[in-house]
Amino acid sequence: MLKNRVLLLLVAVGLAAAAGLAFVTHAPNRLLSGQAVSWAIVLGAGRWMALLPALPLVVGPFLPQSRAVHLVLAVSAAALAASLLWLAGDVAIRLADTATPSARTSFGGAFWLIEAMAALAAADALQRGISNPAARITIGAVLILPILAVIGGGAIDQLSIMKEYANRRSVFATAVATHLAIVGATLLPTLGIGLPLGVLLDRRARLRRPVFAVLNIIQTIPSIALFGLLIAPLAGLVAFAPLLGRIGISGIGATPAIIALTLYSLLPIVRSTTAGLEQVPGSVVDAATGMGMTPAQIFRRVEVPLALPVVVAGLRVTVVQAVGLTAVAALIGAGGLGAIIFQGLNGSAIDLVLLGVVPLVAIAITADIALKLAVTMLKMRSG
Repeated sequence: MLKNRVLLLLVAVGLAAAAGLAFVTHAPNRLLSGQAVSWAIVLGAGRWMALLPALPLVVGPFLPQSRAVHLVLAVSAAALAASLLWLAGDVAIRLADTATPSARTSFGGAFWLIEAMAALAAADALQRGISNPAARITIGAVLILPILAVIGGGAIDQLSIMKEYANRRSVFATAVATHLAIVGATLLPTLGIGLPLGVLLDRRARLRRPVFAVLNIIQTIPSIALFGLLIAPLAGLVAFAPLLGRIGISGIGATPAIIALTLYSLLPIVRSTTAGLEQVPGSVVDAATGMGMTPAQIFRRVEVPLALPVVVAGLRVTVVQAVGLTAVAALIGAGGLGAIIFQGLNGSAIDLVLLGVVPLVAIAITADIALKLAVTMLKMRSG
């Protein structure tokens, strides 16, 4: 009898991907489209045993939904993800022995879909089997270790994406550092402006409509357009005051990127701050007033702690949004992972694009999970 419809759907999608898409592809060079490598070659010589972790997932939808079963499913999904990664690397190593140095073996559509389904299956199992958020994230981090071991052990070094990484190792490290620096530099003015503005709007309700109208209009402007609109004013400002240029401000690069990203980030921070303060029960404020607290004490000791979970939830949206939009800022010379992505797009090198996309997604997911955990912990403390 069916017990878990979500897992059944994930398994069905994974099987359909395996049947209809290539697991890995092989091409003469990085610019040409690769040909699918058959499953017979991938799983030959006993390598099919790498798929054994998939068996618990296939029968999982029909098993009793106990905590032990969910933990087994989570471990199986993580093991399957690591095994698939090893299989792809193994194929690349075998094909490299008979191919020219310029040949490339790349992940196919089936690999990405099955990996995604395995990750979702693990997340679903942990969500169902473990109620404590901190324990859930801790176990999830442990389950990622086999994947990191496969990567760190060199098992996938012959894959095209890893060859792209090897060719751009120093550039890649600089791109990641630049990307994180721009996001961090964006958060400082965003919080410095957004938090006080949110408090002001909570205290002055008549200002909410015009302020939110302006912030909503900013959100509707395409990011590349806003980046472009800032180039001329900043260039003119630097021409008027050359000292600004000496400290790194210019019409292109990080400066317009940080200004534009700050403008985009204000809406979720201001809205969450206002909403968080609004949801503080009036009876709690009245009780604090009755105890003799001053308005400043009520704000610091009562309103801020109760509003903080909502504020951090808004920060979560802001950070994830900033991580993604920073990639677009590479078009105006800001650098970061977007520079690698657009370089790959210009050269029709898909694996170079993935070299920028994969860490970008990893950073966004990591930030989202960390801030989601912070929200949960704050709610538990305030509750």
